Amino acid sequence: MGIYEPHFDYTDSEDYKKAISANREEQKLMVSAKIAVTCATTWAVDGSASKGQTMTNRNIRLTLRAFNNECDAAIANARWNNVNAMEKRILNAQTKIDNLNASNAISISPEYARLKLQELYLTHERREKLKAEREERAEAARLAREEQKLLNDVEDAEEEEARYKKLLEKAKAEARSIVGTQLDAFHDQIAMLERDLAEAHARVVRAQAMAEKTRSGYVYIISNIGSFGEDVIKIGLTRRLDPADRIRELGDASVPFVFDVHAIIYSDDAPSLERSLHAEFEPSRVNVRNYRKEFFRAKLEDVESAVRKLAPEASFFIDIEAQDYRETLAKRSATLLALAEQSHNSFPDAI
Repeated sequence: MGIYEPHFDYTDSEDYKKAISANREEQKLMVSAKIAVTCATTWAVDGSASKGQTMTNRNIRLTLRAFNNECDAAIANARWNNVNAMEKRILNAQTKIDNLNASNAISISPEYARLKLQELYLTHERREKLKAEREERAEAARLAREEQKLLNDVEDAEEEEARYKKLLEKAKAEARSIVGTQLDAFHDQIAMLERDLAEAHARVVRAQAMAEKTRSGYVYIISNIGSFGEDVIKIGLTRRLDPADRIRELGDASVPFVFDVHAIIYSDDAPSLERSLHAEFEPSRVNVRNYRKEFFRAKLEDVESAVRKLAPEASFFIDIEAQDYRETLAKRSATLLALAEQSHNSFPDAI
């Protein structure tokens, strides 16, 4: 199939669009200047040079139409897996048309053919850039949702803290007017409310810290043996206050089974920790074309060793529960066993 190597390094799809327009303008100028296709001989028809020139001009227009149609078809049909083949198609078209025109001494300019190849490269690379930009926008939208979720978490935590404060103040006010055995019950209630208030305040502090620190977050390490097989690990990052929300989101209807969680590591510099873990397993990255697909082929023991080295205080769970997957296998085995027993009972002499 061949691997396509980019010929240009424009920063965005708009730059590619401008380059394509400039390329086509250059093609038009060559056609207008009558240097896109040339004839090396001056022909005369029935002794008339003007009739010979008319014939030559018609053959040149026919050559341009044939070559342009071949190039347009190649460019329109170019995909990531056939660009090299489309390049050969354009070059072969140039060679074949030149061979057919050899007796007329008409040939396609190498510079014009070069512009057609350049248009092919630019068009293909623009399509790939547009695809990458769509993925970047989707990722930016996801990050924006996470940022908004952090702000919402701060508001929710503050509301919860305010609610517990009111409940505690109310309980303390009622306790002042209570005497006797009921006072012990109020003291227990006050102690419980004080614990709840302390936990709510801790959530507020943590949520505010997450919202204020642009690099703080959680690095998660998960696997999904039912969906991707053994020894395939995802190492990702989320800034959500509850990182389990992101993991549940990844295990939605797009995959047949939920993910198993092996580690959720909080870090003040989560992007650096994530990059360091990625670097440890870069040679075994599953998708080397799209780096936003953060899956790696690695044994859990090796991942645990990397975590112990980079985040010594982090907890790591090496067990793979895969409950839905294992129950599915068990149910499937039970079904096969039941079918085998049914077959045996139906045809005992044949067994």
